[in-house]
This record gives sequence, structure tokens and C-alpha cells, in this order.
Amino acid sequence: MDAIELLQHDHRMVEQLFRDYHAAASPAQRRGVIELTVRELSKHAALEEMMVYPLARKALPDGARRADEHLGEDMAVKKLLLALDRLPAEAPRESDLMARLGREAEAHVRAQETDLMPALREHVAQRDLDELGRLLDQAKRGAPTRPHPHAPDRPPALTAVAPVAAAYDRLRDRLQGRPST
Repeated sequence: MDAIELLQHDHRMVEQLFRDYHAAASPAQRRGVIELTVRELSKHAALEEMMVYPLARKALPDGARRADEHLGEDMAVKKLLLALDRLPAEAPRESDLMARLGREAEAHVRAQETDLMPALREHVAQRDLDELGRLLDQAKRGAPTRPHPHAPDRPPALTAVAPVAAAYDRLRDRLQGRPST
């Protein structure tokens, strides 16, 4: 998959997670879906910040503006992810936070798929999108699995901090008995 196809695949997976949350038959199933959602959206956001938005800044005529808009959307998502990650199981705010996250994620997907992705497809060579897709897929295995809204969101600081955050997340996941892949 090229980078755009990979990101769209992630979007479809997250949309399915929201459907799974609503279809869950028990609080334990809902909590499991929340944990998957936190992990997958955290990885997705980190990879966009490390690899996709820097490309947009360079390749698109108004790339800096577009990247900054998407970074703002990512921050709102990361704050909701952090609240969900810290929330105890069956907390009364759980469904409200998931609904808010669903709305933010839907807006993020719509903005990317109607604006950023078509612009990248137009301005970036297919071989570069293919290579970025390969790199994104590879980097996903080592991306942070938890939200870090206070961490830098742009290279080079993000590039230095992300591996440390990812290692910390995986250790924390292991200690808490959570899957981290």
C-alpha cells in the first residue's frame, strides 16, 4: 500500500472500532475496544506527525498551513485519548468521551480524505508515496501506543522523543497486561 492507502486503511479500522464499541455486549468488551482505539489512534497520530505532515509542509504549496490545521485536530484527539486512557473501567463519562472522540475522529478523517490526501496524491510522485507507505508500515511497529499531548509534535524534537515514548508505552502496556502491538 502506498502512504495514502495505508492511512485510509487506518481510518477504516478506527471507524470499525467505534462501531464495535457501540455493539459491545459488556463493559469488559467496551473497555477492550477503548484500549484498542487508544492504541491505534495514538500510533496513527504519531506517524502522521513524524512522517506525513513534514512531507505536506515540503510538497504542498500551502503545506505549512495544512499541516498546522491537522496538527490542531490531532491535539484534540490526543487529549480525548488521554482522558479515555486514564479513565477507570465503567466510569460514567466513558460513553460521552467515546462519542466526542468519534466526532473528532470523523472530522479528522473527512478533512484528510477530502483535502490533504488528494493534494498529496497530486503533488507527490507515486514512487515517493509507495516508499512512504513502506516506511509508515515499518514505523507503526515502533510507534507510541499511548497519547502524549504534551510531547513535541514536529520533527526534529518529535523524532527524538517518539522512540523514548514508544519504549515507555510498551513497558507500561506490559506491566498493565495490555497488548502493545
